[in-house]
Amino acid sequence: MEFNKIVCVDQTKLNKQAISELQNFSRTEVEVYTDYPETVEEIIQRIGDAEAVLVSWHTKIDEQVIRSCPNLKYIGMACSLYDDDSANVAVEFARENGITVTGINDYGDPGVAEFIISELIQLLNGYKGHQWKEIPVELTGLKIGIIGLGVTGKLLANCLLPFGPDLYYYSKTRKTGWEDKGVKYLGLHDLLEKCEVISLHLPKNNSILAEKEFKKFGDGKILINTSLGCPFDELSFQQWMRNKTNFAIFDGDAGSSLSEASLRSKQVIALETSAGWSSKTKDRLSEKVLDNLKEYLTGV
Repeated sequence: MEFNKIVCVDQTKLNKQAISELQNFSRTEVEVYTDYPETVEEIIQRIGDAEAVLVSWHTKIDEQVIRSCPNLKYIGMACSLYDDDSANVAVEFARENGITVTGINDYGDPGVAEFIISELIQLLNGYKGHQWKEIPVELTGLKIGIIGLGVTGKLLANCLLPFGPDLYYYSKTRKTGWEDKGVKYLGLHDLLEKCEVISLHLPKNNSILAEKEFKKFGDGKILINTSLGCPFDELSFQQWMRNKTNFAIFDGDAGSSLSEASLRSKQVIALETSAGWSSKTKDRLSEKVLDNLKEYLTGV
């Protein structure tokens, strides 16, 4: 089976081999965009009469877009699909209109864990100018809390355990297998009070920290966010950052959700590049996106 046309509506980060292979499933030339559309009208124009669209997490395929593209049969998300609420695609509306929506998981997590450990070690030791405390600090014995013990959170915990920190986690569901490994469960507020470092790993559109939580977290702390979006109230975060003993680390995707006012803080370390986008990440993403598309066409 083939689609009449496939459109990569933005920078999906599919590798060259995957882009080439897509042509096997499209009767017309595959249209590949390598930037991000700025308006709904531009998204609609790019999709046109295509039956299949591939999209990254950056671009919103909402109800208006779906209504305006009546030929659509398939939307392949080149990003994670945890649930309808956190998706950048109107999943339920699409499915109600006979459009299949697929997403992927577990493709960039190793690189994200590497980024967190790298940036944390540099901040603890002052290797790049910023230094958390007056004297360098080791990971050994450091109280680190992980909020969201999904794939990335588990990878981070696994990487940290050999260094000997005191590891804690908070999640909607208990992970007793990880508790057996020494990663201790705490309720959210207890975790914030106990830990010196917090790393956030939450789906998009989830907000967990507000004024009360930042007060519980207190001062002399480090906040790390590699989640897509801003899982906290930004005004409360800005208030927390006014204390010069607090630091925050963001990769490019997480940092892009911050306002200029937040980014101006000298204790905010926000990289322009997104964590985890190695060649291996792109290979895993490409394979999973293609597998979803093939499965749809073959019905397997």
